[in-house]
Amino acid sequence: MPLIANPPGTDTPTVDLPGQVHRRRFFDRVGDGLGGAALAWLLSRDLFGGSGLLAEEPAPQRLGVYDVTPKKPTRRPRAKAVIQLFMQGGPSQMDLLDPKPKLAELHGEGYFDKVAADLTGPEQAGKLFRSPWKFRQQGESGLQVSELMPHLATVADELAVVRSMHTTHPNHEPAIFKYQSGRLIQGLPSFGSWVVYGLGTENQNLPAFVALAAEGSPPVNGSQNWHNGLLPPVYQGTPLRTQGAPLLNLSREVAQPAGALTVERDLLKRLDRIHRRRRPGHLQLDARIASYNLAARMQLEATEALDLSQESRQTLEAYGVGNKTTDNYARRCVMARRLVERGVRFVQICTQRQIWDNHSGIVGGLKKCCGRTDQPIAALLKDLRQRGLLEDTLVVWGGEFGRMPIAQLPDKKNLSTAGRDHNPRGFTVWLAGGGVKAGSVYGATDELGYEAVENRVSVTDFHATLLHLLGMHHEELFFEHNGLDEKLTSVFEAQVVHDLLA
Repeated sequence: MPLIANPPGTDTPTVDLPGQVHRRRFFDRVGDGLGGAALAWLLSRDLFGGSGLLAEEPAPQRLGVYDVTPKKPTRRPRAKAVIQLFMQGGPSQMDLLDPKPKLAELHGEGYFDKVAADLTGPEQAGKLFRSPWKFRQQGESGLQVSELMPHLATVADELAVVRSMHTTHPNHEPAIFKYQSGRLIQGLPSFGSWVVYGLGTENQNLPAFVALAAEGSPPVNGSQNWHNGLLPPVYQGTPLRTQGAPLLNLSREVAQPAGALTVERDLLKRLDRIHRRRRPGHLQLDARIASYNLAARMQLEATEALDLSQESRQTLEAYGVGNKTTDNYARRCVMARRLVERGVRFVQICTQRQIWDNHSGIVGGLKKCCGRTDQPIAALLKDLRQRGLLEDTLVVWGGEFGRMPIAQLPDKKNLSTAGRDHNPRGFTVWLAGGGVKAGSVYGATDELGYEAVENRVSVTDFHATLLHLLGMHHEELFFEHNGLDEKLTSVFEAQVVHDLLA
């Protein structure tokens, strides 16, 4: 076929005549053809070839594969799931679960010199300050519980109370890091992240680690309370909303047929595989892909899991849902039960920001704290027991430290302003379910409640004990990072508190 030159002075090829092709159009078409051939070759490799998108090939080999599929614990577990009731701010042990008759006897006497080194507000220090509330023995165990917690008193026989906790810093932020991650510094994995790293989760359609914080009132240290730290990002906690949709933008704006969704997700999964194969070892990428896949699976199950309308009116009233005082915390307790019931490994519930930090006005302040949480927590324990879940669910209650036996007086002319300062030397936590010795008390503080003196339990010991209940040994659960085997208990000496175990 002859090539015809363009007419002189023209840039655009004229229309081809039968049997003739203008030279410029020929080269245009040749270019299109070469590009098309190259594109067809690439698509044939990606879509139909042996290493292509539609070919079912194994995932690429990587140095480590990190996911939340269920993992078998190294030892026989007593608990399979954890609900952490984090009482941020520092609940006052001598006003709640550690009665001190001697403190009442010495009320009004000086004690400043003994505690001065630990005070955050020494200029406001007052005298020894007895508890304004009465204690009574409860249940068959005879556990002494403050009148501030009448609902918890009804489940006293479920509790294993530790009165001899101690920590290493008197300020909230470092002490919270210590309680949540084992050390005083930020950027380390939270306890919940270590748990899902070691055990994965039973339900792949819901997050392995869920954080239920109060909307508009984030906890101190924010997302560090459920952060993955140096662990791969897939182990970070997922904060879920307790009002409305659990996650924003979870539902599609435009409905699609189920068949179309299946094809779309399958295509995206295969595209992700190609993208990840070309970028091996990128943990952030792996976590992002995993989170998108989880979000797709959550579109149905998360909404159902947190739908409290499925609960009976009797159940909701027992928790305190609908009551102005208890509603917020009660909703989160019901959600926690529904989540562990569906195979979620770890659920963290934070109270509204620092409500337990009663530096002043403790008579009214501590009453409000207990008013918000006492009924929902007791109902949670009863509900878990009634459903057969408490044996496998470990419930952990406590804050980052305790309070001082002396008064803190922001206004020394007005004794009604009395509160209590921070106290890292002695505080109280309790456990329930999950293989603990129910109806027991372990350890003791001194006669004024200032310092743990009998069977002392460090935060590191506490973490080791919780891991033991979940079937893991604190020395064997580690993650290699910068040439070191990083652990929840770090390099600190830790002892499992066997006397807390049933």
